[in-house]
Amino acid sequence: MQALDGRPAVIPILSEAEAEVGRQMQICNACRYCEGFCAVFPAMTRRLDFARADIHYLANLCHNCGACLHACQYAPPHEFAVNVPRSMAEVRRQTYVDYAWPPALGRLYRHNGLTLSLALAAGLAIFLMLMAALHGSPWRTRAGAGFYDLFPHNLLVGMFAPVFLFAVLALALGVRRFWREVTPATSAAALSPPAAAEATDAILKLRYLDGGHGEGCHNEDDAWTLARKRFHHFTFYGFLLCFAATSVATLYHYLLGWPAPYDLPSLPKLLGAVGGVSLLIGTGGLWRLNRSRHALQGDPAQKPMDLGFIALLFLTSASGLALWLGRGTSALAPLLCLHLGAVMALFATLPYGKFAHGVFRAAALLRYTIEKRQPNPIGIGDD
Repeated sequence: MQALDGRPAVIPILSEAEAEVGRQMQICNACRYCEGFCAVFPAMTRRLDFARADIHYLANLCHNCGACLHACQYAPPHEFAVNVPRSMAEVRRQTYVDYAWPPALGRLYRHNGLTLSLALAAGLAIFLMLMAALHGSPWRTRAGAGFYDLFPHNLLVGMFAPVFLFAVLALALGVRRFWREVTPATSAAALSPPAAAEATDAILKLRYLDGGHGEGCHNEDDAWTLARKRFHHFTFYGFLLCFAATSVATLYHYLLGWPAPYDLPSLPKLLGAVGGVSLLIGTGGLWRLNRSRHALQGDPAQKPMDLGFIALLFLTSASGLALWLGRGTSALAPLLCLHLGAVMALFATLPYGKFAHGVFRAAALLRYTIEKRQPNPIGIGDD
């Protein structure tokens, strides 16, 4: 085989996980029983072969709802051993490693587990407590003291802004590499407003967590349930509300000259309180579901990374709400250090933890809505 410039084409060697997805997709393409379940299978039917870019694209389209596994006549213990959710999950984790920026940090995806996440949050909290101790006993905060009496505003900005901006940069460069690789495999067409609107709708509604039939994912006893979709909604929108609260507070501080802390019914406090409670509900529910999922679903090797991200989100929201209640008391300093430690640990692990799945999945959904508007390749789908 030759490239367009006449030189031998370089065909990437598939990993074991990628080859397994390719094998299963060939079987699924012959069967097509699950064609209407989610975006993976309509995208699959547009292909006769599955190269590395196709496999990465399909793996990130998969929402791991498990509907295809429970409907499949070739699922284990059948000799074909088709388990699309697990094989896709294994490749997804590989894509996070392959597209990580800087590349040397990609291996952190393999070690970003529950223990590491909580240890990082605890270590940062202890460090902040020692910093607070330099200004006096952090356990004897004077009545009415505020956050900035312990840590000046500019100090907090100097600590958190670089970590947050690095996380955004690392995720953006990683997903850009993913986008560039899968674009030729999906369609060279540009993103149109209708395609963008459809993808945004699927992202905001978590459409493909309904199992393809509207009744949700399967739980540990094979029954359908919408619990996973609902807890994802609580977590997703809780996170967005908390981020909005921080953004509005930043505008208050720099544009209006209104420094924190804020009280009800101010907009930052309303957004933060509702978002914090929503995060508690969502992460608590996802923790329970993650620990009790069907044994055949998902990638067991990713469970520590999943639980680490869930735990950091829960700790961030719980400590933030506790900090609100403990403001003006002797508990202010330890609660503030715990909250800031959890937030910084969350920011530091964003590019190399479970948060990446949402970014890569959004990119895959955008490519899907572009591709589906193009004619089928010649010879595929023709009678």
